Amino acid sequence: MFISSAFAQAAPAAAASTDLSSSLMSMLPLVLMFAVLYFVMIRPQMKRQKEHKTMLDALAKGDEVSTAGGFLGKVTQISDSFISLEVARGERSALALGVGVVDLGAGDGSDALLFRLVARLDDA
Repeated sequence: MFISSAFAQAAPAAAASTDLSSSLMSMLPLVLMFAVLYFVMIRPQMKRQKEHKTMLDALAKGDEVSTAGGFLGKVTQISDSFISLEVARGERSALALGVGVVDLGAGDGSDALLFRLVARLDDA
Protein backbone atom coordinates (compact mmCIF):
# COMPACT_ATOMS: atom_id res chain seq x y z
CA MET A 1 0.00 0.00 0.00
CA PHE A 2 2.72 2.52 0.88
CA ILE A 3 4.98 1.55 -2.01
CA SER A 4 2.39 2.04 -4.71
CA SER A 5 1.50 5.49 -3.40
CA ALA A 6 5.19 6.50 -3.28
CA PHE A 7 5.64 5.59 -6.93
CA ALA A 8 2.51 7.46 -7.89
CA GLN A 9 3.83 10.71 -6.36
CA ALA A 10 7.00 10.96 -8.48
CA ALA A 11 6.72 12.49 -11.94
CA PRO A 12 8.48 10.39 -14.63
CA ALA A 13 10.40 13.25 -16.33
CA ALA A 14 11.55 14.84 -13.09
CA ALA A 15 12.59 11.49 -11.62
CA ALA A 16 14.98 10.74 -14.50
CA SER A 17 16.88 14.02 -14.16
CA THR A 18 17.07 13.82 -10.36
CA ASP A 19 18.37 10.24 -10.52
CA LEU A 20 21.28 11.29 -12.72
CA SER A 21 22.21 14.33 -10.63
CA SER A 22 21.82 12.44 -7.34
CA SER A 23 24.05 9.60 -8.57
CA LEU A 24 26.71 12.11 -9.66
CA MET A 25 26.49 13.92 -6.33
CA SER A 26 26.84 10.65 -4.43
CA MET A 27 30.02 9.84 -6.41
CA LEU A 28 31.55 13.29 -5.79
CA PRO A 29 32.87 12.60 -2.24
CA LEU A 30 34.53 9.38 -3.42
CA VAL A 31 36.25 11.18 -6.30
CA LEU A 32 37.36 14.00 -4.01
CA MET A 33 38.77 11.55 -1.44
CA PHE A 34 40.75 9.75 -4.14
CA ALA A 35 42.14 13.06 -5.45
CA VAL A 36 43.24 14.12 -1.97
CA LEU A 37 44.74 10.68 -1.32
CA TYR A 38 46.66 10.87 -4.59
CA PHE A 39 48.15 14.31 -3.96
CA VAL A 40 48.86 13.77 -0.26
CA MET A 41 50.15 10.19 -0.20
CA ILE A 42 50.69 8.51 -3.57
CA ARG A 43 52.41 11.28 -5.53
CA PRO A 44 55.00 12.17 -2.84
CA GLN A 45 55.84 8.49 -2.33
CA MET A 46 56.39 8.03 -6.08
CA LYS A 47 58.63 11.11 -6.08
CA ARG A 48 60.68 9.74 -3.14
CA GLN A 49 61.06 6.38 -4.88
CA LYS A 50 62.26 8.06 -8.07
CA GLU A 51 64.81 10.16 -6.15
CA HIS A 52 66.02 7.08 -4.25
CA LYS A 53 66.45 5.13 -7.48
CA THR A 54 68.49 7.94 -9.07
CA MET A 55 70.62 8.13 -5.90
CA LEU A 56 71.28 4.38 -6.03
CA ASP A 57 72.15 4.59 -9.73
CA ALA A 58 74.61 7.43 -9.03
CA LEU A 59 76.28 5.58 -6.14
CA ALA A 60 79.96 5.04 -6.85
CA LYS A 61 83.01 3.49 -5.25
CA GLY A 62 84.37 5.71 -2.48
CA ASP A 63 81.02 7.32 -1.51
CA GLU A 64 80.17 7.49 2.18
CA VAL A 65 76.77 5.96 2.93
CA SER A 66 74.50 5.23 5.85
CA THR A 67 72.20 2.21 5.93
CA ALA A 68 68.84 1.71 7.59
CA GLY A 69 70.54 -0.75 9.94
CA GLY A 70 72.86 1.98 11.22
CA PHE A 71 76.02 1.12 9.29
CA LEU A 72 78.16 4.08 8.29
CA GLY A 73 80.89 3.34 5.80
CA LYS A 74 82.60 3.82 2.49
CA VAL A 75 81.51 1.95 -0.61
CA THR A 76 84.28 -0.39 -1.75
CA GLN A 77 82.43 -2.51 -4.30
CA ILE A 78 79.08 -2.35 -6.09
CA SER A 79 77.32 -5.14 -7.92
CA ASP A 80 73.78 -5.36 -9.31
CA SER A 81 72.17 -6.40 -6.04
CA PHE A 82 74.86 -6.08 -3.35
CA ILE A 83 77.12 -3.38 -2.00
CA SER A 84 80.33 -3.81 -0.02
CA LEU A 85 81.00 -1.25 2.71
CA GLU A 86 84.19 -0.62 4.62
CA VAL A 87 82.85 0.14 8.10
CA ALA A 88 86.30 0.25 9.75
CA ARG A 89 89.87 -0.20 8.53
CA GLY A 90 90.00 -3.70 7.10
CA GLU A 91 86.39 -4.53 8.07
CA ARG A 92 83.99 -4.95 5.17
CA SER A 93 80.31 -5.79 5.17
CA ALA A 94 78.24 -6.98 2.24
CA LEU A 95 74.73 -5.54 2.18
CA ALA A 96 71.78 -5.86 -0.15
CA LEU A 97 71.55 -2.78 -2.32
CA GLY A 98 68.07 -1.45 -1.94
CA VAL A 99 65.84 0.48 0.36
CA GLY A 100 68.15 1.19 3.28
CA VAL A 101 71.10 3.04 1.71
CA VAL A 102 71.48 6.82 1.99
CA ASP A 103 74.30 8.69 0.24
CA LEU A 104 75.97 11.01 2.73
CA GLY A 105 77.68 12.95 -0.03
CA ALA A 106 74.45 14.29 -1.49
CA GLY A 107 75.05 17.68 0.13
CA ASP A 108 71.43 18.66 0.61
CA GLY A 109 72.05 19.67 4.25
CA SER A 110 69.73 17.09 5.76
CA ASP A 111 72.59 14.80 6.69
CA ALA A 112 74.79 17.25 8.62
CA LEU A 113 74.38 15.24 11.83
CA LEU A 114 75.58 12.09 10.07
CA PHE A 115 78.61 13.96 8.74
CA ARG A 116 79.47 15.06 12.29
CA LEU A 117 79.04 11.49 13.49
CA VAL A 118 81.31 10.15 10.75
CA ALA A 119 83.90 12.80 11.60
CA ARG A 120 83.81 11.80 15.29
CA LEU A 121 84.20 8.15 14.37
CA ASP A 122 87.19 8.99 12.19
CA ASP A 123 88.79 10.99 15.00
CA ALA A 124 88.38 8.16 17.52
